Amino acid sequence: MEVRMDLAQIRISETQDNQVIVLRERSGNRLLHIVIGLTEALAIDRRIKNVQLQRPMTHDLLSNVIEQLGGELEKIVINDLKDHTFYAKLVVRHEGEIVEVDSRPSDAIALGAGSEVPLYVEDHVLEEAASQ
Repeated sequence: MEVRMDLAQIRISETQDNQVIVLRERSGNRLLHIVIGLTEALAIDRRIKNVQLQRPMTHDLLSNVIEQLGGELEKIVINDLKDHTFYAKLVVRHEGEIVEVDSRPSDAIALGAGSEVPLYVEDHVLEEAASQ
């Protein structure tokens, strides 16, 4: 079962390699901490703050490609945890069909950040990795 989540916090430290994003269960109290790189954390932060750059960055490019090809990012799902690595998928609707694209959670969240794209985590992932 997919559980709706919200991006609650981005912890950015320029003195450390690893950054943390915190997802909060929308209708509960579970938190999911995901360690990501500095570049990805800054990309998420930039998109949330709607900072416009002169040229598109990678996540802007992917968003533009999906849109220009007539697709729509329907949702993001963090769907697995294997060997301490989270897995995610982009769920894209194109011409009435659903296309699922494998993704790192940080890239998926950066793509959806600052928009109304819903974010979900599979319950079995929360059972294994979430805190209260």
